Amino acid sequence: MKYLIVGLGNIGEEYAHTRHNMGFETLDAFAEASNVVFADKRYGALAQCRLKGHELILLKPSTFMNLSGNAIRYWMQQEKIPLEQVLVIVDDVALPFGALRLKANGSNAGHNGLRHIEETLGTQNYARLRFGIGNNYPRGGQVTYVLGHLTDEEQKIFPQRVGQAVEMIKSFCLSGIQTTMNLYNNK
Repeated sequence: MKYLIVGLGNIGEEYAHTRHNMGFETLDAFAEASNVVFADKRYGALAQCRLKGHELILLKPSTFMNLSGNAIRYWMQQEKIPLEQVLVIVDDVALPFGALRLKANGSNAGHNGLRHIEETLGTQNYARLRFGIGNNYPRGGQVTYVLGHLTDEEQKIFPQRVGQAVEMIKSFCLSGIQTTMNLYNNK
């Protein structure tokens, strides 16, 4: 089986290691643990690895967050990957920092990257791993907050939480979404 694992984020040094790039950060950790490196390809940076007989295509779109659907649609078609074997990793202000929730579908909750994916694919029915970044910002300060860097406290717990996200991705590919949700969503 072949899976497309997509980490959402924005390219460029000014966005590196910001809260909005949790998808990129998670895929970087996954690639490092799998001993693979990303190469620049059409619509993004791509890495490929195998996991117990499954082929995983890791994608960090270069289309910027708001046009992420273009990269996903292209690579789904290019690699002939069905929607059920796509997982999108995304930052989420509705969850406390470090909270991880896997969902089989759902609304975009105002997230521009998810909105574009929904519009491009014509459905909300795709798996997403939501990486909580919290919402510790004043009214009107959301953009500055999500494009900001982690606090010292957040940096202390980040490695453990991103490690958990990597395990959830593996479980999604090996055991399926329902089993993975049952195993991890209540932790």
